[in-house]
Amino acid sequence: MKYLAEKISISVRNKETNRPLVLTAIVIGMFMAAIEGTIVSTAMPGIVSDLGGFSKFSWVFSSYLLMSAITVLLFGKLSDLFGRKPIYTFGVVVFLLGSVLCGFAETMEALIFFRLIQGIGAGAVQPIALTIVGDLYSMEERAKIQGYLASVWGISAITGPALGGLFVTYFDWAWVFWMNVPLGILSLIGVLLLLHEKIEKKKKSVDYPGAIILLLSVSALMVILIQGGTYWAWSSVTIIALSGFTILGICSFFLVEKRAREPIMPLGIWRDPVISLSNSVTFTTGIIIIGVSSFLPTFVQGVMEKSPIVAGFTLTTMSIGWPIASTIAGKLVIKIGFRITSVLGGLSLLLGSTIYMLMTPELGPLFAGTGSFFIGIGMGLTSTTFIVAIQGAVPWEKRGIATASNVFMRTLGSAVGAALLGGILNSRLMRYIEQRQTSESLGINSANMLLDEEKRNTLDSTTLEVLQNGLTVSLKWVYGGIGILALISFVVVLFMPKRSKKKSD
Repeated sequence: MKYLAEKISISVRNKETNRPLVLTAIVIGMFMAAIEGTIVSTAMPGIVSDLGGFSKFSWVFSSYLLMSAITVLLFGKLSDLFGRKPIYTFGVVVFLLGSVLCGFAETMEALIFFRLIQGIGAGAVQPIALTIVGDLYSMEERAKIQGYLASVWGISAITGPALGGLFVTYFDWAWVFWMNVPLGILSLIGVLLLLHEKIEKKKKSVDYPGAIILLLSVSALMVILIQGGTYWAWSSVTIIALSGFTILGICSFFLVEKRAREPIMPLGIWRDPVISLSNSVTFTTGIIIIGVSSFLPTFVQGVMEKSPIVAGFTLTTMSIGWPIASTIAGKLVIKIGFRITSVLGGLSLLLGSTIYMLMTPELGPLFAGTGSFFIGIGMGLTSTTFIVAIQGAVPWEKRGIATASNVFMRTLGSAVGAALLGGILNSRLMRYIEQRQTSESLGINSANMLLDEEKRNTLDSTTLEVLQNGLTVSLKWVYGGIGILALISFVVVLFMPKRSKKKSD
């Protein structure tokens, strides 16, 4: 501790960035943001059991991901204009505020609102952390470091499911949010004291109209995907009106971006095939990852009737594959290029999704965990490859928004995936229950009882069979969608260039 304090004191006094210590602070911040995904996923059955509102299940993820997706572009651009440190600091503070409030939520509606706040902070933490690393290290160093950073997501996901299960089983689900506080404070201290950057002073212009239009457009899309076919018919006036609003908003967004002095999303960067292809696959893999992490624990607990800890295990295997593949990917992109590395990742995603499509309750959690492992391998190989490729394709003044564009596509994919796959789950489950209605009045929210062992034990055999079979059939549709997306991802990566043109160190 004394040595560490001396190093910090020297760095602050000399106004020099201490790369190892800044990297440590960034790793802590990324760990905080990364663990939020898997720990909440595992705790969600317990949260739903306590707060109710199974039909709002998807909104807990969608609200967080929606705000992350929208704000990530704005914060990425602001970091190019004002520097990385102030934007990262703002993001961590807002993230911690949202985390504290989430732990105090007493209704599902309140939790969804507080997750919106948390998502705003996450929109700054994730892309700016990756961008800072891109600034501090050269192309060759970056490939190795980004592999290590991607491993953080895997390591955090190993501990996330386990902690989520432990908190729900032995303590209170609120701790899945409150545990972020000490991590965020540590990360803030490191970045505030040790990161020093020189920013060119010039008149700044922020594309607020573009950000607002994007927020409204994507929000309308989320409502369509979640409520369509469940609460509103696809042919209803409401869905048609929202669809028209979404299309109009997206068209307006592109027009605004063309005219903006400092667009929130510079359309020119998409002309680079490395960026366009990487971001396209990142979008589809974002849907895949949220489909796995959101609904697999529900299947294991509700249908297989296993404990939250066992449900967490099925996601932990994905976390084992992810860091292994990420570390390997950092070396492979230098030796064999971006295309072959990402193709290997695409093949692994295909294999993992196939296992999910073949999954039945009788095959047990070990079979489900095997599918998660291969999904993790695929994510590790592709995510690391894409970040290194994109950051090597642009100069410093565009690195923030280029990195943010990739994070945006993953977050948008996850937001769309949570809404779309959640909508599929709700609509198929509702249809199944209506077709096999028992004497007891059942609905979508009746699935809440499957996630609480005591309530599940009170159900008669016929009702239990209807709910469990309905959830199984509904999730088959979800995993079928994941399989199609994995195939699309594989086809797209076949067109990846071998290497990006080096435009910066």
